[in-house]
Amino acid sequence: MSLPPLSAYPALRLRRLRQADWVRRLVRETVLTPADLIWSMVVHEGEGEVPVGSMPGVARLSVKQCAEAAKQAKALGIPAIAVFPHIDGAKKDAAGSLAADPNGLVCNAVKAMKDAAPEVGIMCDVALDPFTDHGHDGLIEGGRILNDATIEALVAQALVQAQAGCDILAPSDMMDGRVGALRTALEAEGLQDVMIMSYAAKYASAFYGPYREAIGSGKLGTGSVDNPGDKKTYQMDPANTEEALREVALDIAEGADMVMVKPGMPYLDIVQRVSETFKLPTFAFQVSGEYAMLMAAAQNGWIDEERAILESLGAFKRAGAAGIVTYFAPRAARLLGA
Repeated sequence: MSLPPLSAYPALRLRRLRQADWVRRLVRETVLTPADLIWSMVVHEGEGEVPVGSMPGVARLSVKQCAEAAKQAKALGIPAIAVFPHIDGAKKDAAGSLAADPNGLVCNAVKAMKDAAPEVGIMCDVALDPFTDHGHDGLIEGGRILNDATIEALVAQALVQAQAGCDILAPSDMMDGRVGALRTALEAEGLQDVMIMSYAAKYASAFYGPYREAIGSGKLGTGSVDNPGDKKTYQMDPANTEEALREVALDIAEGADMVMVKPGMPYLDIVQRVSETFKLPTFAFQVSGEYAMLMAAAQNGWIDEERAILESLGAFKRAGAAGIVTYFAPRAARLLGA
């Protein structure tokens, strides 16, 4: 049987499925909802809020305000909050000792948020950089970041967070073997239900600058041999893809329940590869620099702020992310509910 010539077929007009809002919604392949968002939040020890200059619209919140924000997250349909601390510089030391304080800022914030809105999940950053005077994620000796000694400190930090009521531990330090050590410690303490979302592919990126201001991080590269100028010996080379897959595979083998790629938009190819390769819930972090760039462009009138927020978040879902950690969470949830 011979087929009729192509000219015999009706014209292929893909625009037919774009001609009205209702049909665009009907055939939409990727849908973003408030349930896809994790609210990235910075807490401080004082009263009231302290605006972060490089992140318009973001402020450090007091513990009391964090509790109110947890109630707000529940009302907006945001399932979880990721909490990051701003620690008084005078209280920091080279070992990040305050990280393991069961009565410290993070634990107090976790308790307050869980009391205020127990239905909202709380995720805690497991890393020493907010607590060290040198700003690194690990302990330093002779200018070298110590892997195994750092893991011991991270385990102590994670256990007090879990005991305070944290639902998800999120190690962001990029030390080798830390996920396995955390999982072993949690099991030993009867905390087997606490989840681990590892920063499995965290890159040594230029996009973290505003976050360092937000948490008051120590200054890297002060000239001392004990303060390396960057984090390239433990965070990943931005040029690498296959290495990310090896990192993710190791963290899954060690007991990670979920994995994360950080930063977000410059690494959507990594998000897609990780999601497709491992079929495990894969998250992306829309980091401070991404937030700051979008807000700066919007405030200068160069882009439509609301459309850009939702388009950027939708890109993560399209790439395969199960969800996004973002400072835009409450704003985006309101826009999505509008």
